[in-house]
Amino acid sequence: MDEALVRSLTPAVLAILVRRGADFAAAEDAVQDALVEAVRVWPDDPPRDPKGWLVTVAWRRFLDATRADTARRRREDRVDEEPASGPASGADDTLQLYFLCAHPSLTASSAVALTLRAVGGLTTRQIAQAYLVPEATMAQRVSRAKRTVSGVRFDRPGDVATVLRVLYLVFNEGYSGDVDLSAEAVRLTRQLAAVIDHPEVAGLLALMLLHHARRAARTAPDGSLVPLAEQDRGRWDTGAIAEGVEILQAALARDRLGEFQAQAAIAALHADAPTAEETDWAQIVEWYDELAALTDSPVVRLNRAVAVGEADGPRAGLAALAALDDTLPRYTAVAAYLHERDGDLATAARLYAQAAPKAPNLAERDHLTRQAARLNTRRER
Repeated sequence: MDEALVRSLTPAVLAILVRRGADFAAAEDAVQDALVEAVRVWPDDPPRDPKGWLVTVAWRRFLDATRADTARRRREDRVDEEPASGPASGADDTLQLYFLCAHPSLTASSAVALTLRAVGGLTTRQIAQAYLVPEATMAQRVSRAKRTVSGVRFDRPGDVATVLRVLYLVFNEGYSGDVDLSAEAVRLTRQLAAVIDHPEVAGLLALMLLHHARRAARTAPDGSLVPLAEQDRGRWDTGAIAEGVEILQAALARDRLGEFQAQAAIAALHADAPTAEETDWAQIVEWYDELAALTDSPVVRLNRAVAVGEADGPRAGLAALAALDDTLPRYTAVAAYLHERDGDLATAARLYAQAAPKAPNLAERDHLTRQAARLNTRRER
């Protein structure tokens, strides 16, 4: 089976069932049943219209489950007449499904978690990593969200800010995690920007394009991470950078600054530098100040400490870091980097080694382990 095709079709099939009147939880169960049937049938008898096949089978599963459940007898009048089989609509319902998942009855965090699970196709483990919480906690959150929306008619779109947060987290998971969803997040954000005139929508699209432009240079042939300062800038996608900068400039001109615009401005300054040494770190610190004022995020302040260390020297960066909670994710890795910049190789090597087991993914863990080994080798010479 073509897993990429199945992943791209699943949200649209789920959206069609919801639009036909199935409640969210029942629709998701029916779609999962259809996918199981597809695994059994498609290898020997691939359908001419995979989306239509999935819709037909999922809808039948939903009807069967509805008829079998005596507590849902009153719904049978609504769902008893099965739509005729045939080619499914070519319309892309995925974006609409994002809005439906951002329902007013859900908290923002629950809406994000539910959408990442049902629409983004992420596992509960991957969502937990995005939220920096235990997997069991996230499983409970997703279950509660499903119970909350069960039986709720999705007739009101959710909050745009929640949808943007969903797209942002999906992009980040696709950019650095196990599942490649970044291109899909860019596509959906383009779609959103085409129908919603909002500077933060434009800011998020610009941010995605600017980060996505560097993707080819982020890893070495062996799969290891390449830090930004060491990347081959000739491999960056200059077309995507130019588009991202143009979109960002238009958004900033509207003078309604938001966090995604501020993040995009930081990414644009990195993209604009011909070399790492020519990066305008002073401006980046100023943008981090703006971003910290908008979000009051400790992660933003952690990243700001790195920028301060580049702009004003590692001692200044360490001073900024000292004001933060040392249990923050990547705190130890940042401390290691700043200590290395300050010439304290022993402390840096020890901190890199301590940071490695805490890394959110295998590639980052291996990178930190190599950094520790590199410094220990230098010290032994």
